[in-house]
Amino acid sequence: MNENQFLAIALSTAPTMLTVLVGILINNARLSDLRTHIDAQFVQVDRRFEEMKDLWRSELRRVEEILDARLKHIEER
Repeated sequence: MNENQFLAIALSTAPTMLTVLVGILINNARLSDLRTHIDAQFVQVDRRFEEMKDLWRSELRRVEEILDARLKHIEER
């Protein structure tokens, strides 16, 4: 392979390699944006679960108080 052939091959493959490299970099940036969005969604879901857990605790506490009051009423009879 002489120098002209090497130069021709290099010049013909360089735009393709450059295009692939740019595509990889763009996809990597898009994936990191997607990951950030997904992480934000998980934080939102975690917050909702915590709110539901607090709601269930308060409701169960209320039911427990009602049952305690009824049991006390039965015991007084």
